[in-house]
Amino acid sequence: MKTLSTLTLAITALLAAGAAHAQFQDRNLRLGAATPKDHPMMQGVHTMAQCTATKTGGKMKVQGFSDGVLGNDAQMAAAARTGTLDMVNSSSSPLASVVPELGVFDLPFLLNNTKEADALFDGKVGEWFSAKMQPVGLVNLTWWENGFRHTTNSKRPITKVDDFSGIKLRVMQNKVYIDSFNALGANAVPMAFTEVYSALETKTVDGQENPYLNIQNMKFYEVQKYLTLTKHSYSTNMLLVSKKVWDTLTPQEQGVLKECAIQSRDAVRKANRDKEDTSLAFLKSQGMAVNEIAGPEMMRIRDKTKPIYESAAKSIGTEAMTQVFDELKRIRAQ
Repeated sequence: MKTLSTLTLAITALLAAGAAHAQFQDRNLRLGAATPKDHPMMQGVHTMAQCTATKTGGKMKVQGFSDGVLGNDAQMAAAARTGTLDMVNSSSSPLASVVPELGVFDLPFLLNNTKEADALFDGKVGEWFSAKMQPVGLVNLTWWENGFRHTTNSKRPITKVDDFSGIKLRVMQNKVYIDSFNALGANAVPMAFTEVYSALETKTVDGQENPYLNIQNMKFYEVQKYLTLTKHSYSTNMLLVSKKVWDTLTPQEQGVLKECAIQSRDAVRKANRDKEDTSLAFLKSQGMAVNEIAGPEMMRIRDKTKPIYESAAKSIGTEAMTQVFDELKRIRAQ
């Protein structure tokens, strides 16, 4: 009797699982990323794929493409907007040309630490900005992390604001980044991430700015001598679905992607933060000269970039800036 009861329960569970999976269609969703396959961002892609397959009985598949094989962030985002690419992991910075409000996250020295970043993006501010994406053809599932950005170059260590003078520095294709480094005296050169190594190698540019892990994974240490811990910006990424694709999904399928996106977000943050210290140590072991900037000089650098806030307000909009500044004030008061 006990065996029969156990068998009955097992059959019931199988039927229930079958019924649950019946609400999902066979789908293959292509997810493009510009980062290398061993970057923590790809841990998010892997988690997204594994979670989606598990929750749908293998019917919905997320297929990741790394190393920019489907294009750079801007190109992939454009493809997703037209529906020719299903999903993309993109930095928020190139998307500011489409949704200007996103430019607020590029303002220099906006965030002080990851605790502030998590509270900001996981709360009402993150939701407010996500709502801005659907009208331009994109659905933001969650916010991933690339981390705090630092400056490298092949000419000299940067120990004071004057050291930026004349350095040709690759920046993202984003007005706030361009204006910020020009304000410091550098010659900011906007360029796609996938083109940076070649430009550094040929001395088309003298330097660039990125988180430790990007510097390591893209092997910039081979063509860069000096690493200055400027921590001038926190780089966030968005996990986006084409709105045209999203609208073809059932509510259950959309729900799975939302649930799995949260798992992927946590996986990216953990992987990124776990590797930061070892990544910096690796860069030092490869011969990079690493330096911090003394407090008074860092204040001078911050002061040089303050006018960017005022000038950027015209393109970003006061509503977006107020949303972020008020929330950061609340977070810091806790």
